[in-house]
Amino acid sequence: MLLARALCATKKLLLLDEPVTGLDPIATGEMYNLIKLVNLCDCITVIMVSHDIHEAVRYATHILHLGQRQLFFGTAAEYRESDLARRFLGGNRI
Repeated sequence: MLLARALCATKKLLLLDEPVTGLDPIATGEMYNLIKLVNLCDCITVIMVSHDIHEAVRYATHILHLGQRQLFFGTAAEYRESDLARRFLGGNRI
């Protein structure tokens, strides 16, 4: 219900900090689909913090990856081709 409260407070921007932490895989998928729906249908920009790099690359249009000595900002497609993606996604690039 926190997502509903956040949506009531904004018209164009939604900030989420680890919104799927602690959710089971089915609920996680449903939450990501809900976030995508809010983004596409309601034209709300979503900025989300996530440690789940695979899902971030799968759902996001843009990626900001902050590491100790590494920084990347670009499209998800550009990220997939980056050195960081090779390191963090390994052979499982999406």
